Amino acid sequence: QVGGFAWENCGDKRNPVVLQSLSVAPDPISIPGSLRVSAAVNSGKTMTSPLKVKLVVEKALGELWIQLPCIDQLGSCTYNDVCSILDDLIPPGTTCPEPLLTYGIPCHCPFKAGSYSLPASDFDLPDVELPSWMTNGNYRVRAVVSNGGEELACVKLAFSLQSQ
Repeated sequence: QVGGFAWENCGDKRNPVVLQSLSVAPDPISIPGSLRVSAAVNSGKTMTSPLKVKLVVEKALGELWIQLPCIDQLGSCTYNDVCSILDDLIPPGTTCPEPLLTYGIPCHCPFKAGSYSLPASDFDLPDVELPSWMTNGNYRVRAVVSNGGEELACVKLAFSLQSQ
């Protein structure tokens, strides 16, 4: 299905972290704009630093899917330590931003094992200057989270972007 939001877990059945549900609206996602997200995740294992995230981002060009390179930390990038990136964005010791705070969702490593649920919540997407190759279109993203070579989670997303 092209041009609609979709997601799936892509790891093997033994992965300790599994996305149970995810919904994103509107479709297409508008930048700038408001994004309504709900999600549920089940983690059978505490996720500790360093958490590595590898993204493969593809954009549809007609019938073809083209893998986007990693430029200025956007695109198909590997982030070797997401925990330290989170610490830079939200200094340790400060409270997690809403709506994470209300629903008891952590924003720093380690992420304890357990079930996390985010009811439908609105997030403002700022008017960021995206490079021209990352604006309007249909996208596929594969994200793999690992620690010390052990795959913890794998999720595939498909969505459309529309910049104003």
